Amino acid sequence: MMYNKKALTKPIKRLVPWNDIKLMVFDCDGVLTDGRFIYGSTNLELKHFHGHDGLGFKLLQKTDIIISVISGRGSEALERRCKDLNITYLFQNVANKLQCLDNLLKELNLIYTNVAYMGDDWNDVPVMQKVAFSAAPADAQPDVAKIVDWVSEFKGGQGAARDMINYVLTRKGIYEKTVLAYLDSIG
Repeated sequence: MMYNKKALTKPIKRLVPWNDIKLMVFDCDGVLTDGRFIYGSTNLELKHFHGHDGLGFKLLQKTDIIISVISGRGSEALERRCKDLNITYLFQNVANKLQCLDNLLKELNLIYTNVAYMGDDWNDVPVMQKVAFSAAPADAQPDVAKIVDWVSEFKGGQGAARDMINYVLTRKGIYEKTVLAYLDSIG
């Protein structure tokens, strides 16, 4: 697909069909983490994940919303984090996130109007332009932040994903019900 200057502008979308949101997709580096990479000796790579985001995923699991993470890079730390959080749909080393999401939507029998997506950089833009709702952390690339539907007040790796989760659950009208279901599940 060839992009022109229109790719740099916010797409004109219809109103978000909040009740139709059934899949929330997150980028990793710059969204679930602060985007920094810490390399140790040998192949050790460390990432910082925020506990607030993790609990947000647990809240989502009390709803019918499916969670996915699509990352342009591969990381054992991300794989472990998703396993710890029971996130089934993890895709790593993805060069074309739009094609990856298209395949996932076919597998899940969903369409783009069922998707909310959070990303922070240019490799997320093709997806952001097709989904029902696009979001970015507070520290996303400035030109990318200009074209999304909503920008979190939190930075990547510092609760931005949780902020989006809370926002979507609130817009769907199920935030309180979801929190109560979570509280019931932990005693």
